[in-house]
Amino acid sequence: PFPTQISMFLNTLTPKFYVALTGTSSLISGLILIFEWWYFRKYGTSFIEQVSVSHLRPLLGGVDSSSPSNPNTSNGEADSNRQSVSECKVWRNPLNLFRGAEYNRYTWVTGREPLTYYDMNLSAQDHQTFFTCDSDHLRPADAIMQKAWRERNPQARISAAHEALELEESFYPPRIYSCSCATAYILLAEEEATTIMEAERLFKQALKAGEGCYRRSQQLQHHGTQYEAQHRRDTNVLVYIKRRLAMCSRKLGRTREAVKMMRDLMKEFPLLSMFNIHENLLESLLELQNYADVQAVLAKYDDISLPKSATICYTAALLKARAVSDKFSPEAASRRGLSTAEMNAVEAIHRAVEFNPHVPKYLLEMKSLILPPEHILKRGDSEAIAYAFFHLQHWKRVEGALNLLHCTWEGTFRMIPYPLEKGHLFYPYPICTETADRELLPMFHEVSVYPKKELPFFILFTAGLCSFTAMLALLTHQFPELMGVFAKAFLSTLFAPLNFIMEKVESILPSSLWHQLTRI
Repeated sequence: PFPTQISMFLNTLTPKFYVALTGTSSLISGLILIFEWWYFRKYGTSFIEQVSVSHLRPLLGGVDSSSPSNPNTSNGEADSNRQSVSECKVWRNPLNLFRGAEYNRYTWVTGREPLTYYDMNLSAQDHQTFFTCDSDHLRPADAIMQKAWRERNPQARISAAHEALELEESFYPPRIYSCSCATAYILLAEEEATTIMEAERLFKQALKAGEGCYRRSQQLQHHGTQYEAQHRRDTNVLVYIKRRLAMCSRKLGRTREAVKMMRDLMKEFPLLSMFNIHENLLESLLELQNYADVQAVLAKYDDISLPKSATICYTAALLKARAVSDKFSPEAASRRGLSTAEMNAVEAIHRAVEFNPHVPKYLLEMKSLILPPEHILKRGDSEAIAYAFFHLQHWKRVEGALNLLHCTWEGTFRMIPYPLEKGHLFYPYPICTETADRELLPMFHEVSVYPKKELPFFILFTAGLCSFTAMLALLTHQFPELMGVFAKAFLSTLFAPLNFIMEKVESILPSSLWHQLTRI
C-alpha cells in the first residue's frame, strides 16, 4: 500500500541526509539573500518583487499598475503627470566645474573619477547641440570640431582642437577668426587647462573669435535657414564663453567683476534662460553679502510661472532666516510661540525642504559632500550636492541660520505624510529621482533616498529562511539522532492527510485496479 511505502521511505533516511538537506537549503537561501541585498542597494528595489510584478503578474491576469486604468483622466491628473515627467528631466548644472582645472585635479589626488559616463555623455550631447550646426561639414576645421565633440577619449578631443586651430591659422589671415576657432579654445579651456588662470586666458582668446563670428552671422541671419542656424550657434557660443569668463572671475576672487559680467550678459541676451545665469548671479551676490540685490533677483525669478530650483527656494529661506536667526531660541519659541517674522522664516524653510528634502543633510553636514556633477536632477540628491557645494559657506556666514534650519526642517514631513502621492506647496515628489541620481553620481557616493525606503519583504523573508535553515543544519549536525526522530515525526504528520486520502481511495477502488494504478 502507498502509506506503507511512504513510511518505509522515511525510515530509510539517515541523519546525514537531514544534515545535507538543511545545509544546502541554508546555503541557497543565503546566496539569494546576498543577491537580493546587492540588488536593493544598487537599484533600490527587490529583484524577486520586480520580476513578479513585471513578468508573473501579467501572466496571471493582473493589471499593470503603470498603465492608466481609466481612459477618461481628469485634466488635473494629466497636468500632474506632465509636471512629474518634467521634474524628472535632467538639467545642466549652472555652476558646473572645469574638467581640466578641477575635476581632473581631484582624480589626480584621490584616484577617483568624480564624473560618471552617463553625466559626461549628456555633456557631449549638450556640446553638440550648442556648438555645432548642420553646415559645419562644409568647412574642414568645423568638421574636425564636430567630430571632436563626439569623441569619447579626452586626449583625442584635445588633439582635435589643436588640429582645428592649426588648420584655421593656415587657412585664415591673421586676426580673422572662425567659429571653429572659438569652440576649439572652449574645449582646450575646459579640458586641457590645469588652472583657472590658464582657462581664463583661453576663454579670452575664444571670446575674440566668438565675437567676430557673432557679428558676421548677425548680419547674415536673414539670408536663409542655414545662416539662421549659424547665428543661433554663434549666439550660444558667445553666451557660453562670457558666462564661463564670469565664473573664472568669481573663482579668482574678482567677485564684483563677475557680477557685472553676469548682469551685462543677462541684459544682452534676456531670452536665453537655458543657461540659468541668474543662479550664478545669486551665488556671487551672496558672496558679496549684497542681500538687497539678492532679494531683487529673487523677486524676478521666484515666480509661480517659472520652474523652481533648490537655489531659488533655499536662498529665499536664507534671506528670511537671516532676519531672525541670530536671536532665535527653540526654548523661548516653545514658551511664547513664534513671531510673525519667525513664522515666515519657518514657512520658507518648509517650502524649500518640500522642494528638495536632501539639501539639509549636506548643509547640516549629516552627509559628506562630493564634487557636484555636470548635470543635476531637480528635487534630487544631485541638485542638493550642487547647491550645498557652493552655498554652505553662505549659510555658515549668517549667524544662527543653520541652527534655525536644524530645529525646523524635519517639521516639513509632518505636513506631507505621503509625499509620493500628494504635496503641500509643490507637486508630489517624483518617484524617478533615485534612479536618475544613481546614474549621475559616482559609485563611491551613497545616494540620499527620499522618502526612506524600508527593506523589501523578500529580503526579510530570505534572511529569516537562511537563519532558520542554518539553525536546523547546526542542530542536525550536533544531535543527528534526536533531529532524525523530530524530522520523521514532522514528515509523518505532514503526510498524514495524504495517507488518509490514499487509504480511503484504496478501500473504495477494487484491489486489482488499485494494483494496476500503483504499478503505473
